[in-house]
Amino acid sequence: MKTKRVWDKELILRQLLLIVLDAAAVTVSSVMALLLRFNLSFKEIQEPYLENVWQTLLPNVLTVLVVFWLFRLYHSVWRYAGLYELQQIVLAVVAVTFLQFAGMTLAGVRMPRSYWFLYAGVLICVTVITRFFYRFVRRVKKRFVDKRFGTEVSRVMVVGAGAAADVLIRELKTSDHLHKHVECVIDDNAALKGRTIQGCQIIGGREAIVEAAAHYQIDEIIIAMPSMPKKTVAEIAKICNETGCELKTLPGVYQLVNKEVRVSQLRHVDIEDLLGREPVTVDLSAITGYLGDQVVLVTGGGGSIGSELCRQIAAAKPKQLIIVDIYENNAYEIQQELKRRYPKLNLVVLIASVRNTNRMNSIFEQYLPNIVFHAAAHKHVPLMEDSPNEAIKNNVFGTLKTVQAADRYGVERFVLISTDKAVNPTNIMGASKRICEMIVQAYSRRSETEFVAVRFGNVLGSNGSVIPLFKQQIKEGGPVTVTHPDIIRYFMTIPEAVSLVLQAGAFAHGGEIFVLDMGEPVKIVDLAKNLIRLSGYVPNEDIMIEYTGLRPGEKLYEERLMEEEGLAKTANDRISVAQPIKMEDEAFFDSLAVLKDAVYEETGEVRQMVRKIVPTYKMPKGKE
Repeated sequence: MKTKRVWDKELILRQLLLIVLDAAAVTVSSVMALLLRFNLSFKEIQEPYLENVWQTLLPNVLTVLVVFWLFRLYHSVWRYAGLYELQQIVLAVVAVTFLQFAGMTLAGVRMPRSYWFLYAGVLICVTVITRFFYRFVRRVKKRFVDKRFGTEVSRVMVVGAGAAADVLIRELKTSDHLHKHVECVIDDNAALKGRTIQGCQIIGGREAIVEAAAHYQIDEIIIAMPSMPKKTVAEIAKICNETGCELKTLPGVYQLVNKEVRVSQLRHVDIEDLLGREPVTVDLSAITGYLGDQVVLVTGGGGSIGSELCRQIAAAKPKQLIIVDIYENNAYEIQQELKRRYPKLNLVVLIASVRNTNRMNSIFEQYLPNIVFHAAAHKHVPLMEDSPNEAIKNNVFGTLKTVQAADRYGVERFVLISTDKAVNPTNIMGASKRICEMIVQAYSRRSETEFVAVRFGNVLGSNGSVIPLFKQQIKEGGPVTVTHPDIIRYFMTIPEAVSLVLQAGAFAHGGEIFVLDMGEPVKIVDLAKNLIRLSGYVPNEDIMIEYTGLRPGEKLYEERLMEEEGLAKTANDRISVAQPIKMEDEAFFDSLAVLKDAVYEETGEVRQMVRKIVPTYKMPKGKE
């Protein structure tokens, strides 16, 4: 309460100061208008006119104060004043001049006709000076304080000369907390070269970035182009990376308007910004339509994919959300997050293994889920190569037991989270996921449940992905390890991938394998170089890149389809449907029974047995 009283006193004092200044402005404007009318000579001013000014000064001052108050010229925050405030000043002065002219005319007080135009012009100028002088003083004061106390000022280059840049530069110049000075502006529009924005010169297009950064000794580059296509931003970010300057980007202007973020909350350009593609969009109404008011179960709900599934499902307001995970720490973290974000959510978190038949049956019998997302799986390729039996136990038979429970207890829809590594697999993890797809398709032909699979590639930031590894290696000073200079992968952010998974679930009719369009492939070595530059280092100078050779079961590139499959379109052009491959279901399940006995007996022949089930599986050399 004390803080509010102090704030009120400061506001009243500022308003009183403006009132005094406006009273003086009326006096100055009245006399100055006469001087201008009579050639800037007091001797030429006719005495009656001067007497009229002094006799009507008090009512004229009161008229100005009242009109200015009505136009809220005592309420604006003048440190942020702009075009709107200037417009209000002009309108207020025009209104004042008309009222004073009418009043003096009715009272029989005569003034030269040109006086009123001169008076209005001078009053506008004086009022603008008194209002905007505050901004000028603040800017001078800020520079003086920075120099006087040795505050380190960052020299900034702004890329983009649109509305976002205007907002950004204005706050950089007025904020007491951001010690940054804009040295120059870059924009590809050749017509803008040489012009200024908020007093900062536009010096050229993207081709000038590197040279200008050196010339102006730039410390920081801010990309202020929120409405530009992602590809354009990525291209410019790569050029900026060559300068070695700290690189940041500005949130969208719509976010600034909605006050979701402040301009001062600039964020560093991240690796997602360099992928150069537009964000994935989904039909949220379709998602909400089939998840709303349903009991939804997510296995592996504490993992990177599973936890994001839970976040987006929770937002769709299900009747109940059941999270199943074997790792208690992961389950606890997502439980606490969802409790904070969705306090009304009916949330159940269970510790359980999908490999435990009785436990899974018990969960399905008790909660009777309508929809199941099966994300529980071992996914780390090299680790699974060293422990192939565990990959089969968890991925294949964990899936089989979850599928059987879903069938037994009348689940309406079952969505398997698969991977592009299941296509012509070269590792046991990929082969195990291909068997999972086959299980789902086989059960779709014999069950009332709609069983489908969703296949996609790598996701940025997921557990075991290269991004966290590269960041850790850079933090430790390198080297950054890449398996092969030509290795490429498809990438998507976790929220994007999950939103497509959810929409694919809306398209399900049973038996489909949905394939997500991951965009253009990215060379891993380029990813490594960009991360090094984003961290402020020079690749192969400050941080070295080392090639370690392909790991067991690793491909140079991933595939989305097998030769036998073909793609059909869906309502979302980022989701396609692979045609199911015909197989003998009974023979398949007989092979699974034999495989199960073998892996639980810890046989060393598991790869050869998997090869019989998945003919496209290419075993690593030396393990045939």
